[in-house]
Amino acid sequence: MHCTNCAAEVPEQRKFCGRCGAAAVRRCPACGVTNPALNKFCGDCGTKFLLNFSAVAPTARDARPIERRQLTVLFCDLVGSTALSAGLDPEDFSAIIAGYRRCITETVAGFDGFVARHHGDGAVVYFGYPHAHEDDAERAVHASLALVQAVAALPAKEKLSARVGVATGVALVGDMSDSAISEEHGILGDTPNLAARLQSLAQPGGVIISGRTKTIAGPQFEYLDLGKVEISGFVKPVAAWQVAGKTTVTSRSHALQSSDLLPLIGRDEEMELILSRWKRAKSGEGQVVLLSGEAGIGKSRLTVALLEQLAREPHIRLRCFCSPQHTDSMLYPVIGEMLRAARFAHDDSQQVKMDKLDALLAQSATPPQDAALFAEMLSLPNDGRYPPVEVEPQLRRQKTLKALGWQIEALARINPVLVIFEDAHWADPTSLELFARTVDLAVSHRLLILVTFRPEFSPPVIGRPHVTELTLHRLAPRDIDFLIERVVGNRSLPAGIRQDIIARTDGIPLFAEEMTKAVLDAEDESDAFAGAPAPLVAVPASLQASLMSRLDRLGPAKDVAQVGAAIGRTFPHMLLAALVRKPKEELDSDLDRLIAAGLLFRHGTPPHASYLFKHALVQDIAYSTLLREPRRVLHARIAETLESQFAEIAESQPELLARHYTKADLIEKSARLWGKAGQRSQERSALVEAAEQLSQALAQIATLPSTSDLRREQIILHVALLNTLMHVKGYGAPETKAGR
Repeated sequence: MHCTNCAAEVPEQRKFCGRCGAAAVRRCPACGVTNPALNKFCGDCGTKFLLNFSAVAPTARDARPIERRQLTVLFCDLVGSTALSAGLDPEDFSAIIAGYRRCITETVAGFDGFVARHHGDGAVVYFGYPHAHEDDAERAVHASLALVQAVAALPAKEKLSARVGVATGVALVGDMSDSAISEEHGILGDTPNLAARLQSLAQPGGVIISGRTKTIAGPQFEYLDLGKVEISGFVKPVAAWQVAGKTTVTSRSHALQSSDLLPLIGRDEEMELILSRWKRAKSGEGQVVLLSGEAGIGKSRLTVALLEQLAREPHIRLRCFCSPQHTDSMLYPVIGEMLRAARFAHDDSQQVKMDKLDALLAQSATPPQDAALFAEMLSLPNDGRYPPVEVEPQLRRQKTLKALGWQIEALARINPVLVIFEDAHWADPTSLELFARTVDLAVSHRLLILVTFRPEFSPPVIGRPHVTELTLHRLAPRDIDFLIERVVGNRSLPAGIRQDIIARTDGIPLFAEEMTKAVLDAEDESDAFAGAPAPLVAVPASLQASLMSRLDRLGPAKDVAQVGAAIGRTFPHMLLAALVRKPKEELDSDLDRLIAAGLLFRHGTPPHASYLFKHALVQDIAYSTLLREPRRVLHARIAETLESQFAEIAESQPELLARHYTKADLIEKSARLWGKAGQRSQERSALVEAAEQLSQALAQIATLPSTSDLRREQIILHVALLNTLMHVKGYGAPETKAGR
């Protein structure tokens, strides 16, 4: 017998997967026949099987780690149980309670609810745990309506009735056996309390839900607005809604998920404009295009489409990727592009790297003095093949910037050059200065610079004649509809579901793509559309819920995504392998699943591969599920592993180590590394970065117990910061005066 979610083998006597908590059998809702063979329909009566969560719940041996996650909590109470118990023999009342509990468990099982606990005549049910669905709030409301009807239909001398409260929110959930609440599947947060309070407001047979649950569940139900109600324990009144009934019956369809890159949709005008600027650039009239838009709007997809369009044209392309983990690492995106262009491998010796750099620079006839600056920029030792760099730091920095500018000019004489500067809102100051210089160069060279950034960033070159500003707006409904069609492929998707996705994604293509894939994933599991009409199905209003459900379906691969997210937007295979400590075959399988699900891109071949999260929001969501303490421990392990096994990275990027040690709350180590990074940036005349790094170091030292060594270090860094501020801000600047 195998798990219906992650395919892990489950012993015959158990009905829950020890790996992911999902049910491993199906039970016929009509005749009660249990089907361990996982057929879709009952062999006795032909009724479709439902997932059964009623038999053996996961035990402490199957414990799941505590996570932060959004979930919907259903709280059910049997009305009048006290009076009922007073008028019945204890054995008769016990039989009623047993039947009532069985009714709850079997009813919510049909909606993949998880009965966390029974307490007297009450029950707490989770939707969104152990694994999430993109429509957990809707499932909870459907289950609530079914539950009050099922309880009312229970055989009893006196008619029974239940009342239900439902609330949605972020909570801590998981195995809390060792915590203060001592529960295997406990939950902490306001959400369960709110659900319980709302239940107490309901009439017998009534269902009351929170405002957030109503917003996510959407138009699938009829509601009565109860207004803002005062609830004990909550500071502000809470919006409450009574569920009056259903408006439609939901269903799911079978679909095949494709991880293929979707075609560019709805951006014909934008592409035409960029290509017109490229045409000008090829004639020697250099151009700059500033491409802005919110996260998920399709900036990166448009750049990929441009590269595809120009693939058969002779040109040189340079792609510089900025990173939120490297906002104060001097020339980080430029260094990354040069490393890729030179085809450095992880196991290359310094000699081999120097030879590869030579070969790269020979293509543009780079002068030896510039090659020496580039070798230093890449943290390569000068083995005598280049003249020594014997200039003061400030002049060295200027010479490096000039050499990089000359390099672009030289390339433009060979072929037209396309420079893509992605995510400029995360660029370090020196890279921004180089970008501004390159914009000046573009005027008279065969050069097109395409810069992508989020709206909060303000480029320093706006308003020049050869600079074009281009903002990506949300797609029209017809374009989102076409995008959904391409995701669905040759599968069917009812019109009601398609229209709901279009309405809820609000024109953001990434939202539409990911939410459609999540719907197809869920449909593939439930097969709920087979032979059924196509009523409207609610799709989650939030991308977080959509991606959380896809992560949960990956089983143990989700843990790999979390570790990768803590490392950064991009991460190397060898560092990941050192951290997750899994057998090679298992790690490779997990990574393959993440790539197949469209969450990661892979460059290269393991063990020398590197990975990139498809979108920054994907990384954010995977990272957000980690609790503070596991997150702190993980960052400490990352920093320690970098120091012990990746000495070259640790030495060349002390600011990267400092960030991880800061997040690990290892302040003494992080302060030392921030100081080292600041002094190195100062030596390289990256003064803006140096000021930030030195300030970080001093701020952290101030929180530590004072010692003679720390005071000495503090004085050294303080003097270094003061000297840096005098050059960056000037002698009369408030920051400089404050540091004197």
